[in-house]
Amino acid sequence: MPIAVDIDVMLAKRKMSVGELAERVGITPANLAVLKNGRAKAVRFTTLAALCEVLECQPGDLLRWETDETKKADEAEEADEAKQGGGVSPR
Repeated sequence: MPIAVDIDVMLAKRKMSVGELAERVGITPANLAVLKNGRAKAVRFTTLAALCEVLECQPGDLLRWETDETKKADEAEEADEAKQGGGVSPR
């Protein structure tokens, strides 16, 4: 998907759980998970506004444009990090 959702980043910065965010925004944890995992086809402006209000951020802090090349580069970087000891080695 060309739009990447960075809710995890803001949750970590705010030291907030997914459940707490869902409750404070007024959506189900399942719907928040769909959005957070990039599986949502759309997001209502009211939901986006509520997320921004609760997380004290701007929409651009939660959403970003990601080209296919950017995604491939990010995946390659993650694979390299895993090979260098960041991942779990099979035994």
